[in-house]
Amino acid sequence: MRYLILAMRTAKFQQSAIEPHKAYLAQLKQQGLLELTGPFTDKSGGAYLISAKDLESARAIAFEDPIHTSGSSVLTVYEWDAV
Repeated sequence: MRYLILAMRTAKFQQSAIEPHKAYLAQLKQQGLLELTGPFTDKSGGAYLISAKDLESARAIAFEDPIHTSGSSVLTVYEWDAV
């Protein structure tokens, strides 16, 4: 299944979390889990699309993201039946 992860910046957003976040996404890409990623043009956050076996696995992947663990962004995971 595919899962859409919305990452919305918090008031505690740390610029220093961006590079570790990008490295994490690169790791997901190498593992064949990341399909698409990108920031919102208004700088409020971004989104990425991953493949995972179930919602629990997708949440585990998302919640290891440095932008989440640093408190810089709130991540929400949606099962997405994209066509």
